[in-house]
Amino acid sequence: MTTETAAADRIDLPGGEMLAWSDLPEKRLAGGGPLATLAARIVPAGARVLLAGPHDPALLDRLAHAEVTCLLRSYPDGVALATRTARVVVGGPAGLPDGELFDVVIAGAGLDPVESVEGPRLGWSGVLARLSGALRPGGALLLRVDNPMGLRRLVDVTPWYARREDDAWSISGVLDTGRPANRAQLGDRLAAAGLTPGACFAAYPDPGAATALVDADRLERHPTSGVLDAVLHGACAGGAGGPSVLQDPARLAVDALHAGQGAALAPGWLVLARTASAGASAPTTEPPTELPVALVQTGPPGAEVVAVVDGPQGWRWHVTVPERDDATEAAPFASREAAYRDLTALDGQPVPDGRLLRTLLIDAALRRELDTLRRLLEGYADWLAGQADPDGALTAAVALAGVDNVVVADDRYALLDTSWRATGPVPGDVVLARALWRFTAELLTGGYAHPWPSTLDVAGLTVVLGGLAGRDLDRATVSAAVETEAAVTAAVRGLDAEGRVTLATELRAVQPTDPPAGRPSYQQLHEAWERQREELTRLAALQKWTDELLTSRERALRRAEATINLLSGSLSYRVGRLAVTPARLAKRGARAAKRRARDVLAPKQKEQQ
Repeated sequence: MTTETAAADRIDLPGGEMLAWSDLPEKRLAGGGPLATLAARIVPAGARVLLAGPHDPALLDRLAHAEVTCLLRSYPDGVALATRTARVVVGGPAGLPDGELFDVVIAGAGLDPVESVEGPRLGWSGVLARLSGALRPGGALLLRVDNPMGLRRLVDVTPWYARREDDAWSISGVLDTGRPANRAQLGDRLAAAGLTPGACFAAYPDPGAATALVDADRLERHPTSGVLDAVLHGACAGGAGGPSVLQDPARLAVDALHAGQGAALAPGWLVLARTASAGASAPTTEPPTELPVALVQTGPPGAEVVAVVDGPQGWRWHVTVPERDDATEAAPFASREAAYRDLTALDGQPVPDGRLLRTLLIDAALRRELDTLRRLLEGYADWLAGQADPDGALTAAVALAGVDNVVVADDRYALLDTSWRATGPVPGDVVLARALWRFTAELLTGGYAHPWPSTLDVAGLTVVLGGLAGRDLDRATVSAAVETEAAVTAAVRGLDAEGRVTLATELRAVQPTDPPAGRPSYQQLHEAWERQREELTRLAALQKWTDELLTSRERALRRAEATINLLSGSLSYRVGRLAVTPARLAKRGARAAKRRARDVLAPKQKEQQ
């Protein structure tokens, strides 16, 4: 039996299939991303799972320990996934056989792409009722719901009501009362379907390809958490080539966190709900482990998902690296990279409490509190110096400790992510200068208000911040720090030698009037234009002052020339010139006679000697 025949035998076509349509996501995360990691946690071994809607095929690989049935509306998608799953039902929720029950139903793409336009339309609540009816007593539903007032819609250039994609034949928003618009309404809809809402995760930055899933309740209870600050900022900080946005989503996400609205403004939610248990004999689908506080896609190279879990001793890091068929990475000593990642050093380590140092510094700069800035920077510099070797060099994770990876609690400093490590020792002043340069570049190119003169460039302000930290940095040290930053960033991004050279050139050319690196928003571009206009105004004023100065000097010279010309034509000037001219000629003749006499006497003196 061929592979095509075996795949065809696994596909059921009850009607309503879409023959020329595909829903499989184009943007895919390594290993299926945090969604696949969460699904693997909540699905027990041997459970019967219904995967409703289009999902990343990598999710099926993470559910290899279960019996998976896929419910799709697209026939091409069913053919593509048939070899990875036990069975595929193509045609929408109406095609599910009556009486067939599952332990877990996963709708990680939401309910809209589950329903086929070629069959009977059930609506959002109807699809939810059909999926909940397919659960065994005590079964679990993992459902994604997009937030119509979420961060993504707030920063999108194209309004939600003007979508033009091929799948936007029906556009929903807060005006549609048939679907929930907030978490409270979502809980009511789940309860009406006979489900008990449980854990809810905020999905950032895109619910369709979330790189961070954070427990919604903990987002509200821990608004000043440094690790949640770093997670949301890292997830929403767009790289080069991303879609244009109205304002910086990373700044908005961090502001929402500190305002206690991190869950309310999340682009989407992933909620886990359960049906009532029929009794003690009912099969249990409780997750084998406690659900995490956060799941974070860490990015290349490797792109593993790192979890923050809660325990008796507080929050800890947990790393589960999925098995891979490719060869293992080279050891750090066999590589020329400036940094490498060792996730084993992070697994099981406690997550330190405190606020993120970058946030504290930005807040102090905005409020122009130089004493606070001095205290924070001195404490940070002393903390680095306390871990240096006798030669003043730093190694391992501390050598890469920037202000965006350090938390502060009661004047105690601690490193958040200890997995990234420097390959070799780095001078302590270069480590400090690199951290200050990165913060300075973010402060200036981000358009933040600060108490220093606008004429300072990035390197100059880095030197000033070094002085606030009690360290005497110079521009040569800052240049070395920029080269170190280029090497480390190239290692983190997995750039080749050419990419590293290009990155180093870009970093050396950063100016205060530039927009932020990566994907600047229209708001940031407008602020950069304002800074450039102010700089041009300052330069124009300086040029005008210089021209006026040159004009005044030229007028003074002309007046002096006129005075000299006036004096040179007077009687006293001519008499004085007649008196001085013979004296000049006599003095010149005496000098010539003296030289001739010296030339005549010199040979005779040599003969006498």
